[in-house]
Amino acid sequence: MRKTIIILLGVLALAACGHRGGGKPAPGTPAPSDNNPKDTVAATSIPAEPEADDTMDLTPEQVLSGRSEPGVSVLPVASSVKAVQVEGKLEFDKTVHDFGDILNTDGPQSCTFTLKNISSEPIAIMEVVTSCGCTEAEWTREPLKPGKSGTVSATYKNEDGPYPFDKTLTVYIAGLSKPVILRLRGVVHEKEVPMAELYGAARIGNLGLKDRTFKAGNMEQGESRSDEARIANLGNKPLTLEFKDMSPQLTIAVEPNPIPAGKIAVMSFCVKADRNLWGRNNYYATPVINGKAAKDKLTFWAVTKENFTSWDEEQRQNASQPLFEESTAIFDVVEKGRTVTARFSYTNRGKSDFHIYKLDADAPGVSIISMEDTAPGETGVVTVAVDTAQLPEGDATIMVTLITNSPLRPIVNLFITGVVK
Repeated sequence: MRKTIIILLGVLALAACGHRGGGKPAPGTPAPSDNNPKDTVAATSIPAEPEADDTMDLTPEQVLSGRSEPGVSVLPVASSVKAVQVEGKLEFDKTVHDFGDILNTDGPQSCTFTLKNISSEPIAIMEVVTSCGCTEAEWTREPLKPGKSGTVSATYKNEDGPYPFDKTLTVYIAGLSKPVILRLRGVVHEKEVPMAELYGAARIGNLGLKDRTFKAGNMEQGESRSDEARIANLGNKPLTLEFKDMSPQLTIAVEPNPIPAGKIAVMSFCVKADRNLWGRNNYYATPVINGKAAKDKLTFWAVTKENFTSWDEEQRQNASQPLFEESTAIFDVVEKGRTVTARFSYTNRGKSDFHIYKLDADAPGVSIISMEDTAPGETGVVTVAVDTAQLPEGDATIMVTLITNSPLRPIVNLFITGVVK
C-alpha cells in the first residue's frame, strides 16, 4: 500500500527569499531541466480553494527583529495581555477561555468575556449563538454607549463525559462587518490525574507545560489575537516566571506569578499583527525561571492576512481580482531526487495591480522560482520548484498558499500532486 502524505507547505517569506519577481530563480533555487517534460507540470482543472488555514514557520531570525543580546535584562511578564480590538470599534478582554482540567463531578463551568465600546457611536449585541446545546450564553441587552462596557457570559454544562471540548460563541454585533467568535475549551477527566502527568510532557525544569507551542489563531492586519493556557509549578518552592528574547509582537501575562509550589497558573498571550509579517509566522519567548534562562523557547503562532473591513464599495470594485486557470499541478511518477517544477497561470481581471504578499509552504525542498506583481488585464505565473529528494516515497499532495491583496481572494490555495518512488 502506498503511503499518502499531506504536506502543508511552509513559509517562504517573499522578503526572506530576497525575490521580487521578474521570472528569475530565487537564490539557491535548483534550476529545473528544460529538456525533460516530466520536470515541469502545468496546473489541471480542479477548482481552487478560497481559504487557507495553515501554512508554515519563519525562523527566529526572521521574526525576532528586536532580539535582545546576552546581558540585556529579562522582560517581566505583563500584568495582563493587551485587549483584543475588533474593527477599531470594540475591545474584548479575551476571546478564549480555557477551563483547564476539570472532572465530570465538577458540574457546570462558567466564564465571562468583557467588551468595551471604543467607537464614537452606540453599539449593541444583537445575538449570541452557541455551537451546541451543551453551552448556554447570556449577554448585555442594552446598547453600549461610547466608553461603556458589557459582557458575554457562558456556561458549559459539563454533561457529556470525559473528553476534551472546544466550543464557540458566535457574537453578532450591530455595526460590525462580521461576527466575533469566542471560544470555551478544556479537558474533562473521569478521575483525578497527577499534576506531573498532566503537565510533564513538555516541562522545562519545574515549569510544567502540556506543550511548548501555542496557537493564537487567524487575524487580519491591524488586529491582534489572544489565547491562554494552563501551566504548573511542579517544584516544592514558588516559581517566578519572566521572559527574554521575546518577539516584539508578543505579550505574555501569568497569573498568579510567582506560581505557588504544586499549583496551576494561567498564561495569557497576545500576538499583534505586523505588516512586515504575512501568512503563518512563529513568535518566540525564552522562559526565565527564578532568574535562570531556559535553553528552549516557547513558540506562539498566528496566521495574518490583509484587512479590507474599512474598504468602501468603490475600493472593492477597483481592487485586483486574480483568476487562476487551474488550481492543481500533477506530476507523473518520478524518481526520488528529481526536481519538479509547477507553474500556475492566472489573469488579473481587476482594476489594480495584483500583489502576492507571501507564499507559504510546509515541506522541505520547496522554493519559489517566480512570483510577480501583475497589472490589470495582464497574465502572471507563480512557479514553484519541489526537490523530491526531501519528500517521502509514495503519493504526495502539496498545498501552496498565497497571501494576496485581493479582497475577493485574500488567500489562495494551490496544489501539487504526484508520486515519488
